Amino acid sequence: MIQNRKWLKLSDGVVRVRSWEEFKRLAIDLKPPAVVYVLEQNVFSPTKDLTNLRLIMPCEKAYYVFLDFSIGEKLRETGIPISVDQKGNRYIKDEDVKSFLKTQIKIENLAIYSYWTA
Repeated sequence: MIQNRKWLKLSDGVVRVRSWEEFKRLAIDLKPPAVVYVLEQNVFSPTKDLTNLRLIMPCEKAYYVFLDFSIGEKLRETGIPISVDQKGNRYIKDEDVKSFLKTQIKIENLAIYSYWTA
């Protein structure tokens, strides 16, 4: 495994990006056709909060993956808000993720997909 300050190579073809700013820079430089996001409920979260976001950027030589965990009422790196339903369940709105990515990664015709989208 090769380590770098801004990313961590997990295996051939998969690179974990350690910060939102680095993920954004890579997206602007590599100009991927799409970004895929996964809204997760993760019991292994380092912040002990279940709600987090996984961004996956498929590029020619690798898949770049960024994880963002919640802290308080928002995600730590991206600042995307955490919503709460009537029963007190915390969640991230699809619209908030898409809107954030469109304003931050200004690539013409960038497709943004939820992992669960057919």
